[in-house]
Amino acid sequence: MGHSQAEKLETHQRIVDIAAKRFRERGIDGVSIADVMREAGLTVGGFYKHFSSRDELVVEALRHALKDIESWESAIPVAASQAMHSYLSESHRDNLVTGCPISALVNDVGRSTGGAREVVSMEVSKIVGLISQASPAHETASKRSDAILVLSACVGAVALSRAVSDRALSREILGGALTGILGKLSSNRPADE
Repeated sequence: MGHSQAEKLETHQRIVDIAAKRFRERGIDGVSIADVMREAGLTVGGFYKHFSSRDELVVEALRHALKDIESWESAIPVAASQAMHSYLSESHRDNLVTGCPISALVNDVGRSTGGAREVVSMEVSKIVGLISQASPAHETASKRSDAILVLSACVGAVALSRAVSDRALSREILGGALTGILGKLSSNRPADE
């Protein structure tokens, strides 16, 4: 690979890194191409050397941002309780820039193009499968139902805990969701409750 091609790939990745962080921090519609390019030290005109559209950047930035939750995902089937404590923590709530892009962007993606929604759909399906593996339920349908409930509670609790101004209420939201989720994932619960 030539020097200029390597530089182009490096620049492309820098743009994606910045977009992944800023989208989570400010929302997809809260960040313009000009904002991203300026932070990357580039002109807006250079954007189209790397992407055919803003939507393409959004999709690529989402894929990149999802790498930040790979360690959480891999912990789910083997240490579900620890994974849930980590996800529903104040540090995760307070760390928009590198936190879960699903909880940070759930509403934005719901209003986005098919490409962004497809990326999130595939990731949600993957996470549901991982949580299903951790579910103590005996029936496959119950495992999947539990997993959907757990993921929905995780994403919703983090998003809601970020939305309220009362820090005590925010902690209460995270703690309440965690208690309910740990109950769902407990091997001590009645079979197929």
